[in-house]
Amino acid sequence: MPTITKNEIAELFEAIALLLELKGENVFKIRAYTNAARALETFTGDLAKAVAENQLGEIPGIGKAIAEKITELLATGELAYYNKLKVDFPPGLFEMFDIQGLGPKKIKAVWEKLGVTSVPELEAACKDGRVAELPGFGKKTADNILAAIEARSKYAGRFRIGDIAPDAEALLEELRTHPDVLQASIAGSYRRRKEIVGDLDFIVATNAPEEVSNFFIKHEQVESIIVNGATKSSVRLKSGIQADLRVVKTSEFPFALNYFTGSKEHNIVLRSRALARGWTLNEYRLEQLSKLEGRKSKGGAPQTIPDVYEERDLYRALELDYIEPELREDRGEIAAAEKHELPQLLQVENLRGTFHNHTTASDGKCTLAEMADAAQELGLQYLGIADHSKASFQAHGLEADRLLAQVAEIRELNKTFGGHFRIFAGVECDVLKDGSLDFPDEVLAQLDYVVASVHASFTMPEAEMTSRIIRAISNPYVTMLGHLTGRILLSRESYQVNVPAIIDAAAATGTIIELNASPWRLDMDWRWWPLAKEKGVRCAINPDAHHSSQLNNLWFGVGIARKGWLTRNDVVNCLPLGQIEAELARKRTALRPS
Repeated sequence: MPTITKNEIAELFEAIALLLELKGENVFKIRAYTNAARALETFTGDLAKAVAENQLGEIPGIGKAIAEKITELLATGELAYYNKLKVDFPPGLFEMFDIQGLGPKKIKAVWEKLGVTSVPELEAACKDGRVAELPGFGKKTADNILAAIEARSKYAGRFRIGDIAPDAEALLEELRTHPDVLQASIAGSYRRRKEIVGDLDFIVATNAPEEVSNFFIKHEQVESIIVNGATKSSVRLKSGIQADLRVVKTSEFPFALNYFTGSKEHNIVLRSRALARGWTLNEYRLEQLSKLEGRKSKGGAPQTIPDVYEERDLYRALELDYIEPELREDRGEIAAAEKHELPQLLQVENLRGTFHNHTTASDGKCTLAEMADAAQELGLQYLGIADHSKASFQAHGLEADRLLAQVAEIRELNKTFGGHFRIFAGVECDVLKDGSLDFPDEVLAQLDYVVASVHASFTMPEAEMTSRIIRAISNPYVTMLGHLTGRILLSRESYQVNVPAIIDAAAATGTIIELNASPWRLDMDWRWWPLAKEKGVRCAINPDAHHSSQLNNLWFGVGIARKGWLTRNDVVNCLPLGQIEAELARKRTALRPS
């Protein structure tokens, strides 16, 4: 019997909640399953142990009935209640839940009134006008559904790095600890910390390739085997992503790791440098060109090949400084490595604190105290709270009185930290359609910092959206601009905005630009950070955490910052407590009328 994981149980409870909503069950019953799913996602203990010791009921959000279902799932790997429930619904209906903006009520309507039971049928019903004619829908809704279906097709086979990182890191760790594995690493776009990943490439050095390959294809994460060969195996993981394993000799490992890390463009340049020296470079070795190939190095006879034991040796052989994986995109890194001008990239341990985090005061899942405790456990010296402002009513945004009450609460809580830790009181203030802010200056002046973000009216023309944002960040109380383009990766495209113009305005006004580290956003995009750095714009890496566990999003933010060539000097939250205060106050002091 396959072992069912905590996350799989949470996903099953989410599915039950959706099916109950389709059936029109009461909201309390539905909420019981969604609450249970959230509780499991955040539970850090041993679930099997909690069952064995009859302690499931001590987990907030897990009642008696839910506890019995968890026990059944752990014991049998199945849930009779779920199996019985889903029989009443066409299988294709479940795929419709993946369509952005299509909730249970709309799915129920198109199913019951139009007989639509699959995504292709839904697409046809949108195109022929039947969906638009349904009460509560209309042409705009039908067009939005069609756009979402198109986006779903466009993004098929692509994964946000945050969605696959936990499984990828867990599998890598198990490979590294396998007794027959000498070296192991993940290569590909994942190692280069691309925000979107198509597959996973595992490189392993071993003297027992068959044993390691068998371990890989039989791993509990594997859903199906695509290929199982002597040196390469490919599988489909339960997450849906393809994972490839390449087993090599120890002497081949640095070459395989480098080649399969890429990018393709970066590799082409490396191979060209090898050819210029009379060598050939591939995924297995660096060797002299044969006489039959009729080529010579730029200096005449081929140069002697130095020993290569690790990647750094390969770059050294090609007369380059070592290039970190995140920079290998053929965007100037080769020239910089040749001239010894590569930056000392940011490290996770350089961060001293972070901003833009939410609590239960708006749409967060943890209290102020819980967020502060989690930040201190991570070793941070400070934490910025920025709950939503009142215009974000869907996120329970704060009116001015509730915001100022939270400020007072933060000031009192700070007294308990003895100066070793501090919470900064802020707000994520909506940028309204005309570029004004959701709170007047007299409210913003009482805060330690302000994050200005666009949360509505995404369809404005580029010029209007750009002017809107520039007006907002021209306000002296706006410390930083949140998620500049508003994108949701693999779901919602960026709104139209002139990013270079925003960067120029941020430089002129002294506004910090956020690198939103939520793996759903990772915005501002890494491709723009070299320009921002050139203009002198500072970065704040913020997790946009809605739960204490999401403070770990900082890891993704650091990866994107590294891809953007950022150092600790470019990121404001590398400043320690005692120095960050002046940075937060710098803009309002400089721009405020005397």
